[in-house]
Amino acid sequence: MYLLLCPCIRNPDLRARGITHQKDLDAFNQVLHRCKSFDIPVKMLPCAETLYLGPDHEPGHFLDRLDTLEFSDLVCKLEKEVREDWIKEGEPYAIIGVDASPVCGVRNTWYGSVNGFDAKIPGRGIFLKRFSDIMAYDVFEAACWKVYLAAPLFSEAECDFNRKIADILSGYAMQVHLPQDCGDSEYSRDISIQKEIFGKNLQAIDNADIVVAVIDGADADSGTSWEIGYAFAKGKKIISLRTDFRRVGNDELVNLMLEQSSLVVNNIHSLIKAIPCPIPVRPYEEIKK
Repeated sequence: MYLLLCPCIRNPDLRARGITHQKDLDAFNQVLHRCKSFDIPVKMLPCAETLYLGPDHEPGHFLDRLDTLEFSDLVCKLEKEVREDWIKEGEPYAIIGVDASPVCGVRNTWYGSVNGFDAKIPGRGIFLKRFSDIMAYDVFEAACWKVYLAAPLFSEAECDFNRKIADILSGYAMQVHLPQDCGDSEYSRDISIQKEIFGKNLQAIDNADIVVAVIDGADADSGTSWEIGYAFAKGKKIISLRTDFRRVGNDELVNLMLEQSSLVVNNIHSLIKAIPCPIPVRPYEEIKK
């Protein structure tokens, strides 16, 4: 398995002049760091835009400068080369693109205004459209891979379940922080230890891209609920896992404040699907064997 990356992820200088900001560079670096951390091979797509317009080109829409026969011929040629490479190397698991690019956009692309409509339209860029048979993720989705696992950890069963969830998530190239691994596992801790654990977990939430929270039980664990509230205030993506079939009302599973601040899933498969960019380095089906 390997990923096919848009080349500007490794070489941002290929992008149009002035459009790259620090948040873009951070996302590019996180994707490369994720792949390196989990030994995920990567290959780079050719940069059709820079090959056609030259380096240090001005930004623009597809209709501005790329809607030409020459560029269409170039895209056809590059697609053929990429697919010929797949015959030897195999198809990639997915393509990591860069949204809004007129060439390599994933969810949307700067196409250009037609009949007064918005210049940014939904769908893939002109080059990535050629590979609609391959899954594609935006670079900011692929850069979300640091998980804080918020869950009760007061019994052997709870700790075992937490470790199972962490192991499953790591099988999809997610780096998981488990509070039970930083000393939060003893009732006889003094105030200094409590402050140390609190600080470690707080920093871990701050550094996380995603919070996965276990909200099983007649009511969700109070510490987990606090962590969800803090993460929500920080603008983090929150996925709540509730495998408990009990409900507290006709329209509530456990607590409306927790449910409205997160995406609630009810099993492992739904949890995996809710991850922004799951990369199966060790799929759940293999873990179960």
